Amino acid sequence: MTRRLLDLITRILLLIVVLTGAAACTTARGSICLGPDIRYRQQVYDAMNADEAARHLAALKVREQLCPATGVRE
Repeated sequence: MTRRLLDLITRILLLIVVLTGAAACTTARGSICLGPDIRYRQQVYDAMNADEAARHLAALKVREQLCPATGVRE
């Protein structure tokens, strides 16, 4: 009985630790702010077609709006 209770407490504490870690990895604005910087060299932009470039620039714009402190920097 004591062993089962100890196992249950251990599992609950482990769950709390995991959920706390997951909560620390998100922000009120969303997890896009935690991702890597997605700017490319000019050669990569030159190799993109118009649709790819438009989608990429839209993603950069969203990131800049949601994450002003970590958004696109010049």
